[in-house]
Amino acid sequence: MERKKRSIEEIRASKRTGDKMVYTSVPDYTSAQWAESAGVDVCVVGDSLAMIAHGHKNTIPATMEMMVMHAQAVRRGAPNTFVLGCMPYQSYHIAERALANAARFMQEADCDAVKPQGGKAQAHILKTLVDAGIPTASHIGLTPHSIAMFGGFRLQGKTAEGAMKILEDALAIQDAGCFMLEFEAVPARIARVISQQLEIPTIGIGAGAGTDGQILLSYDLLGVFTDFKPKFTKRYANLTEVAVAGLSKYVEEVKAGVFPDEDHSYGVQEAEYERFLGLVEKRKQL
Repeated sequence: MERKKRSIEEIRASKRTGDKMVYTSVPDYTSAQWAESAGVDVCVVGDSLAMIAHGHKNTIPATMEMMVMHAQAVRRGAPNTFVLGCMPYQSYHIAERALANAARFMQEADCDAVKPQGGKAQAHILKTLVDAGIPTASHIGLTPHSIAMFGGFRLQGKTAEGAMKILEDALAIQDAGCFMLEFEAVPARIARVISQQLEIPTIGIGAGAGTDGQILLSYDLLGVFTDFKPKFTKRYANLTEVAVAGLSKYVEEVKAGVFPDEDHSYGVQEAEYERFLGLVEKRKQL
């Protein structure tokens, strides 16, 4: 049966109903197909794809062109799943640019919503997008676009003052009209308390079980990306191990002359084959 795409109203209502929303970051057509088949609620086209699909050391090199192309592939792979496009570094630092780039996600990639990063300082940008009729979420705690200022990928909200800043950011996101926010790398008890102060749903990545939903990178949880494993990632499969084993067997069989065999080759009618051999002989005699 064709599944029904989650709506903004359902995502908002999950705060009240307790329906734990499952998000996963997917970079391509095939992983989007997997996510939709598995019943994931929201496919996120995260700029982490700069790392897992393009080999960069962080998310900063992601461009709008890169993100739109991947978002288009994800939409084709998951036509009946809510798709959230993450706005890459410096694509939303001024209102006019944010509007133009958010519109690209909506028009060119058929996304259902967009997600910049930031809280209180970016609230005017978030409100501009919402006021333009673009469903908007945001991302606080560890914001990968600010890793230079954080000094790397580090836990946020470890002090009472730091936790209060995250709360103020969360309230500013809610006041801007966003339908959801994401916590990354925040102590579980801090994320739970902040989530309880809000009327909009929260999702967490490295923020404990007290949020209204969870997000992990599909390539992390499936063991596809293995350059490193964040503390918050649980491995549910190891596809790299399976893939390398399969490729190794392929190399072995080709070198041994075992593959391709008759079952994996096309045949030809005997009469046509004999006629072809005759034509080859005739040509050799010219």
